[in-house]
Amino acid sequence: MVGILLLTHTPLGSAFIQAASHVFRGRPERLEAIDVIADQSIDEVNHLAREAVKRLDDGSGVLVMTDILGGTPSNCCRQLGEPDRVATIAGISMPMLLRAITYRHDNLDVVVEMALAGGQNGALRVDSRVRLSPH
Repeated sequence: MVGILLLTHTPLGSAFIQAASHVFRGRPERLEAIDVIADQSIDEVNHLAREAVKRLDDGSGVLVMTDILGGTPSNCCRQLGEPDRVATIAGISMPMLLRAITYRHDNLDVVVEMALAGGQNGALRVDSRVRLSPH
């Protein structure tokens, strides 16, 4: 199962895990967050992230999801391991995370593609004039 690491500015990662735990009625396995605080040492973040990747990788790889491309959390992702074992996506959203969790029994490339599709398809304008049909 692909591990998932949320490497974000505080408190986003932990909040995403709480929300996902609510949706799935329990905390998903092999899912961790590192909430980077202001002025935290990049060396410390790199160390924490490398250790988390080691814990999360059962041989299937790890998807690292970060909030903002170019921020400290995403900059630390470049040093996390082999490209075929660790993939990184910036711009985390709830639809993206839920998709990644749902498809994580597949291979890392599929999990990445499904997460990206979830993020793209999950961003919609909601117009009060449009009636949403219940499922």
